[in-house]
Amino acid sequence: MNDHLELNFGKPTIAMIDGNAIVHRAFHALPPLINSRKEPIGALYGFLRVIFKIIREYGPTHLFVAFDAPGPTFRHQVFSDYKATRVKAPESLYQQIPYIKKALETLGISILAKQGFEADDLIGTLSKIIDKPINKLIITGDTDLLQLANVETKIILMQQGIGQYQIFGPDEIEEKYGLEPKQLIELKGLKGDATDNLPGVKGIGDKTGKELIQKFKTLEEVYQNLDKIPDRFKSKLIEQKKEAFMSRQLGTIKCNIPIDSSLEKYQWKGYNRKEAIEFLEKYSLKSLIKSLP
Repeated sequence: MNDHLELNFGKPTIAMIDGNAIVHRAFHALPPLINSRKEPIGALYGFLRVIFKIIREYGPTHLFVAFDAPGPTFRHQVFSDYKATRVKAPESLYQQIPYIKKALETLGISILAKQGFEADDLIGTLSKIIDKPINKLIITGDTDLLQLANVETKIILMQQGIGQYQIFGPDEIEEKYGLEPKQLIELKGLKGDATDNLPGVKGIGDKTGKELIQKFKTLEEVYQNLDKIPDRFKSKLIEQKKEAFMSRQLGTIKCNIPIDSSLEKYQWKGYNRKEAIEFLEKYSLKSLIKSLP
């Protein structure tokens, strides 16, 4: 991993981990690994490597891993084709999810999921409603979560599999994208998102979308200033106004879902080392024993 993050060690730190994003990155970053019982363990191995490294490097006092709950979300009610173009991951990935959750239980790490919502929404809600003095770290491989960055909340974005990461706060987002974190949602309304099958405005890509948001700040302002926009883009914006606002709505992380916000619930009190070693040995992951935090 690379990059560096300055933390205020005079106050506690909560690490909020996007479970689905890290599991998928770990699965695709590593060659297929199988233990003596012919069980796939590549995603489990890569996921634990990330968890151990985060704990060792940032010493979180509070910690949880959020997962998507099975079934449709409120976004599917708005747009039935939400994420419809995603290719289903191999069964060997899904087979490892119970192993990963068992590993988290063994390590004493809280697991969060809520029907009808995505892991992003759980992380977004807790990042906003925990108002005590605390360092907030979000660990993910998904750029969608960059919209949550602020002075208190930093995004650790995995890159090149799980071997490297880049840290984003508002300044880093401004430097890379030329936008404020909240404006990334406005941009998504215009350019869409092929990963989540958000249509956006066809014919307006990243460059034009960025220029429009830099100039007008929000979608509303873009549409209030159509007379100042070249005709070739104006016609597309008018024709696809509904798609633009829908794409922004679907791309916005919901930060007010009902969830336990008591900080004590997410306190990490450590784990039983003997049980952790037994778990790693059971799944043929002895090489990780020396990395146990």
